[in-house]
Amino acid sequence: MERTKSSLLQIQPPTYGNLVTILSIDGGGIRGIIPATILAFLEKQLQELDGEDARLADYFDVIAGTSTGGLVTAMLSAPNDKQRPLFAAKDIKPFYMDHCPKIFPQVQHRGLWGSIQKLLISLGGPKYDGKYLHEVVREKLGETRLHETLTNIVIPTFDIKSLQPTIFSSYQIKRSPCFDARLSDICISTSAAPTYLPAYHFKNQDPEGNLHEFNLIDGGVCANNPTLVAMNQVTKQIIDDNPDFFPIKPMEYGRFLIISLGTGTPKNEQKFNAKMAAKWGVLDWLTHGGSTPLIDVFTQSSADMVDFHLATVTQALHSEDNYLRIQDDTLTGTDSSVDIATKENLEKLGQIGERLLKKPVSKVNLETGLFQPIENGETNEDALRRFAKILSQERRLRELKSPHTHKALI
Repeated sequence: MERTKSSLLQIQPPTYGNLVTILSIDGGGIRGIIPATILAFLEKQLQELDGEDARLADYFDVIAGTSTGGLVTAMLSAPNDKQRPLFAAKDIKPFYMDHCPKIFPQVQHRGLWGSIQKLLISLGGPKYDGKYLHEVVREKLGETRLHETLTNIVIPTFDIKSLQPTIFSSYQIKRSPCFDARLSDICISTSAAPTYLPAYHFKNQDPEGNLHEFNLIDGGVCANNPTLVAMNQVTKQIIDDNPDFFPIKPMEYGRFLIISLGTGTPKNEQKFNAKMAAKWGVLDWLTHGGSTPLIDVFTQSSADMVDFHLATVTQALHSEDNYLRIQDDTLTGTDSSVDIATKENLEKLGQIGERLLKKPVSKVNLETGLFQPIENGETNEDALRRFAKILSQERRLRELKSPHTHKALI
């Protein structure tokens, strides 16, 4: 199954360069506006280096995303009618501003009766019906399938029927063509957060006529930070002797360049405590304080565990400068919500993203779990400028060394 050819030169494989480049975007509902703001800044830096037509898909071997990050991944990598990315990074925030209020319509439940109504809704089914989300995703992505993306993508979901992760990866569709699903189906599936949006069922037929059935929910159940999933997919290709990665060795993670973007977490003192949770029953775990503690716990913990691991691995390999995690752990009140899609709150999330660019690069303290500024004084803006230069140089190196580039130019 051949990847779609672009009217401009797509990124050449890592075998012609020095690095494996990975972009990863966490899940987090409307908080996807935060990484969208970061991505717009990074793409602008690449455009200043290589021209206004530059897009993120031109520089990353893999773009991975979970839930809202999966939608962003598809937007950045799906082709338009000119075989260029469907969305520029700067277009993602306006997309969220326009559509999130309709995906997560805000219904006021006032007083005692309102509270009872809210409880009954949460007991009777998901908070939102998902119809508008399904419509807009299908409208934007159409019939585009996984093999048509302009770079490799990795989007985790979880199959509620088999109780195991289902990973939609560009790398696996040659071996398992039944996974070559429509991007719209993949995005709807990875966004189906329990209690918020309904689980999603679809069937997909491979070229030989075999029908595969999927029963999927939010990928955040297993990998809210999909960075390790992307690294795993690349490692499998190296083990399987994919010539695109020769001569990189399976555990040569020092050659990985990784930008991992979070969607923000609540400020430390705002988190729940054991004294509170000791008294909770099932309803409290699902609806306490207007949020969903159970969902918050498993999504945040899975994301943090990935960062703990990568912080340790990059330190061990002396490759800390090749790993950038941008995350804000100071969200409070409605800022930390995944679905309060008022115009005021959406605009505030954009402002949080802008402020995060100005903040110093921080790394997780492996003892406390808190993000602490690193010693060199580099801001996230500074780091992204530095990474943009590396990405540009890596792309040019591959173009110089690749015979495919020369053939395309003749």
